[in-house]
Amino acid sequence: MKTRIAFIAAALAMSLSASAATPTEQLVRQADAWDKAIIRKDSAAIAANMAEDFRQISARGDLAGKAAFLEVIMSPRLVINPYTVEDMDVRFYGDVALVSGSTRMTGSWDGKPFGSHYRYVDVYVRKDGQWRVANVQITEIKE
Repeated sequence: MKTRIAFIAAALAMSLSASAATPTEQLVRQADAWDKAIIRKDSAAIAANMAEDFRQISARGDLAGKAAFLEVIMSPRLVINPYTVEDMDVRFYGDVALVSGSTRMTGSWDGKPFGSHYRYVDVYVRKDGQWRVANVQITEIKE
């Protein structure tokens, strides 16, 4: 009985601490989970974080919608090594949040290694209580 009570108390404490997270902490965790889903090529998790009208603006100015973005990310030709985000900043404007930072990314395309260093801004929009990334823009940082 004591074990069961201790388990219930621990579960309650964990749920309270999770719900006590600030909106910034929640969005940081969501953005981090999206990055990890991209690395492991979890199509369902990647898509679940994206707005239906999602678009990406590449460092060259190219546009890609949700389907095109997913197609490239899920391509077996692309391998992305684990990476970290530096200098993450989250700013809220009502139901819009800007998540920005910089990333050094390595991986390969068709077996050829690549490396990139870029700044990004992800625009999240809250709809029906859920945050979804609606726009991603990246800018290359020259070394």
